[in-house]
Amino acid sequence: MNISGNTIFIPGATSGIGLALALELSAKGNTVIVGGRRAELLQQIAAEHAALKTVVIDTANAESVAHTSAHVIAEYPEVNVLVTMAGIMRVEDWTTPGGALASAEEIVTTNLLGPIRLIAAFSEHLLGRPDATIMTVTSGLAYTPLQATPTYNATKAGIHMLSETLRLQFANTSVRFLELVPPSVATDLLPGQRESAFAMPLEDFITEVVSLIEADPEAHQILVERVGFLRFSEARGDYAQTVATLNNLDPHGK
Repeated sequence: MNISGNTIFIPGATSGIGLALALELSAKGNTVIVGGRRAELLQQIAAEHAALKTVVIDTANAESVAHTSAHVIAEYPEVNVLVTMAGIMRVEDWTTPGGALASAEEIVTTNLLGPIRLIAAFSEHLLGRPDATIMTVTSGLAYTPLQATPTYNATKAGIHMLSETLRLQFANTSVRFLELVPPSVATDLLPGQRESAFAMPLEDFITEVVSLIEADPEAHQILVERVGFLRFSEARGDYAQTVATLNNLDPHGK
């Protein structure tokens, strides 16, 4: 992905990593369209950041994805980058009967079906662009699990494998697949995460992400240094110890 000269659609970017990335990419010389569910929040973003374009989209709703994607393509036919940013993360306890299913279904709809629907909606258009990118957003937890968030971990692992497989299918086209793999970042994704000493400062994360894209436009994954602890645990041969450290367990999971 080239760092500038793109027209980029980022649904689910009204806060956190999404909004920070949108602002940084806009500053790098890209036209950026931000999507979100709340019209009033989008109006506030547009008022505070005049360079950003905004559209209302609910990535958990199939009709909204289809309608808004068609609108974005019609309004911005030069759009050549899709960033499937939207996602939710919740603590679940599957040992409590009936305590996790409703939450799990909502997470799957947003984190897995949402990106799938977005990619389906944009793929035909992007195949017609000479230099296109679909950026998926996974997590270090796709590679090493956090005990408290099983469905989130699973959806991010699913998006990782979707990215790997679609990269193979689109190999002889103009469309690249780029997987962004964040560590824990200081946002409001989970209660208390913004204040967590373990979380990477948002500004530092975005700065490193953009520098990595700029340094290697042909990259398949964007891996900030801090996420390597989770991403490469199996390759290092210390997966069990990494799981234990992440979850404050002993190496046997007790």
